[in-house]
Amino acid sequence: MRARMAIYQANIKCELREVVLKDKPESMLLLSEKGTVPVLLAPDKEIIEQSIDVMRWALNINDPDDWFIEDESQSQYLIDYNDNEFKHFLDRYKYHVAYPEHTQDYYRDNAEGFLKIIEKQLSNNEGIALLGNKTSFADIAIFPFIRQFSKVDLDWFQASPYEYLKKWTLNIEQSKLFKGCMKKHEQWLPEHSPIYFPA
Repeated sequence: MRARMAIYQANIKCELREVVLKDKPESMLLLSEKGTVPVLLAPDKEIIEQSIDVMRWALNINDPDDWFIEDESQSQYLIDYNDNEFKHFLDRYKYHVAYPEHTQDYYRDNAEGFLKIIEKQLSNNEGIALLGNKTSFADIAIFPFIRQFSKVDLDWFQASPYEYLKKWTLNIEQSKLFKGCMKKHEQWLPEHSPIYFPA
């Protein structure tokens, strides 16, 4: 999702191939042995396999709202925490049946440490953004993971004390940017006509 949001923001027209991970196309596996999405084949034939790197690639081409103008060290700290420790507990909270070593509440409690950090960051800016008064690279890099977390137990999330976090999440969900990336596409097959994104 964050890769798509950056490509949409940069308005870079790409051919989109929607993949069902239980039925991975051979052409994808020839590009990337990791077998997960996203995989981007750039015009210069560079293969980009990580969503955060797709974001950087897109915004280095076109960054119309200056997402990169932010405190780089603070941004990187938040993204690293999100992509490593928080995602570790998020995956176990979301798919707790596959991780029976601990209860679902245990995984949620450990993930909450990051929510508290994000809530404090947002409180500095009235819930508008993480690193100032407008959306930046860090907001979009982190948002999809917070959204995943919120959907695991929406009642718990809505009752939680993280008011700025809830406001921030809702604002991005209601944005033209997010809605523009949420259109569903059928599974890509070689015989299909190309689908381009953004449309």
